[in-house]
Amino acid sequence: MIDLPQLVARFHDHLDFATREGVFEPTAFSLATVGPDGRPSVRIVLLKAADDRGFVFYTNTRSRKGRDIAASGRAAMVFWWGPIFRQVRIEGPVTPVSAEEADAYFASRNRGSQVGAWASNQSAVLPDRETLLAAAKEIETRYGAGPVPRPPHWSGYRVAPEVMEFWYGREDRLHERVQYTLEKNGWMERILAP
Repeated sequence: MIDLPQLVARFHDHLDFATREGVFEPTAFSLATVGPDGRPSVRIVLLKAADDRGFVFYTNTRSRKGRDIAASGRAAMVFWWGPIFRQVRIEGPVTPVSAEEADAYFASRNRGSQVGAWASNQSAVLPDRETLLAAAKEIETRYGAGPVPRPPHWSGYRVAPEVMEFWYGREDRLHERVQYTLEKNGWMERILAP
């Protein structure tokens, strides 16, 4: 019987292959959420960690994705690596990472990204681009040459897989789909029709 560490290792094998093959932004994935009004939303974000606890990304918690996650507590992810004709889908509950994890990752970001996390009220309507640039300049002035702390509204989320699907494309459209679903007695493997 397969377990989560084996599934995460299989995911890493795919990610490593995509990286070796030169896939542009191999850690990019589509993140799907649903808001309290039932409306779905999908956007591209970057994977920052993946282990037996789940798959981690970072964002402004007041963004639409942050609000959707707060409302539903769930998300779906799709990694599509077109040049190597592979895809991985993941679904599951979402929890925030610890403050220590968020602080450590934030500290590793370049200064421009740190300033941007403060300056951008992500997903809010801007009157013009100059408003954003002025906010960034104000943050740069506020912190000078010193360190930029993590904003309280910026953190990470971890998707704990309950469903993982590995898709292998075939030119004849008879693709191979292998789905793993977490059930009461462990992970169940199913072969799905393409």
